[in-house]
Amino acid sequence: MERYSPHLAPRPWHLAGHMVSRAFVLLPLAMATLALGMAIYHWVEGLGWPEAFLNAAMLLGGMGPVDPLHTVTGKWLAGFYALFAGVVFLVLAGVMLAPVFHLVLERFHLEPPEEGMGRGPG
Repeated sequence: MERYSPHLAPRPWHLAGHMVSRAFVLLPLAMATLALGMAIYHWVEGLGWPEAFLNAAMLLGGMGPVDPLHTVTGKWLAGFYALFAGVVFLVLAGVMLAPVFHLVLERFHLEPPEEGMGRGPG
């Protein structure tokens, strides 16, 4: 049987520390996904690096591209990149917010003990 403890939930700076450490672990995934999108927009669509960054970042952030696409290959690659970036966005958000979800679930399941609870019959 679990004992009641009002200090099961981490302190706010502990929670922020968990989120920051997860952000550093996920940074290579985010950067690689952004670089892939930039390469697609730069080399296939012929956009400059700043415009390629803007379009890739907007897709990775879940917004959508800014510049219109002109080639059929670019449209196919940008469509697949958009699907991939959407999955990466969900992974990044899920892993980053997992400590918050854990804290909320822990608070919902935490109940103070009542008198007489935890004793057997008799």
